[in-house]
Amino acid sequence: DVDPYKAGVLSATRKMRNAWQVCTSPTRFFVHEKVFDRFADAFVEHAAAIVVGNSIEERTEMGPVASGRRIEALTAFSEDAAARGARTLTGGHRIGDKGYFFAPTVLADVPDDAKVMQEEPFGPIAIINRVSTLDEAIAKANSLPFGLAAYGLTHSAANVDRMIDGIETGNLSFNTLEASVAETPFGGVKASGFGREGGAEGLLHYTVVKTVSHKMAL
Repeated sequence: DVDPYKAGVLSATRKMRNAWQVCTSPTRFFVHEKVFDRFADAFVEHAAAIVVGNSIEERTEMGPVASGRRIEALTAFSEDAAARGARTLTGGHRIGDKGYFFAPTVLADVPDDAKVMQEEPFGPIAIINRVSTLDEAIAKANSLPFGLAAYGLTHSAANVDRMIDGIETGNLSFNTLEASVAETPFGGVKASGFGREGGAEGLLHYTVVKTVSHKMAL
């Protein structure tokens, strides 16, 4: 129920950070079918315009991925998705033959059995898939054994409550794609780790709890 253009620009901008190599970087965007095209168009427009290059150059907006192995993995993810029927809206390839630069990539209508839907790409690949209901989006969000960070874009308190109750994740943010700050506990659920860092909860891992029972008289 938010402005799909603003949502698309926000999502593409946040996804760009650190060449999309952030553990809490959103990868799978589930968008209601009524606003899917407008969201996807805004996302692609912004992603395709990102200036990729040497990080020390002033005009550069996104630098390289970490290594040649990421290039190989990202290429394999893109090719596998396309082979399974996904649409490549932009990118999907390496840039040049020097350095580890990969084009900002947006895939749409990616089937659930594609590797990129099941594994962490850790690089500049975004998936935009359409859903018809919020419950469908929540079910797809929970379909993986991972649960570090999730995001919702909505102005509806009812939608917020539904996502808080339904989404299996350690960090959930609304109308922002920032997962946490230092003052708050940070960590995941399911296969995304255990325990928390940050906040008062993080300090508990540096303590040993001792239970003492003391009866005042025999």
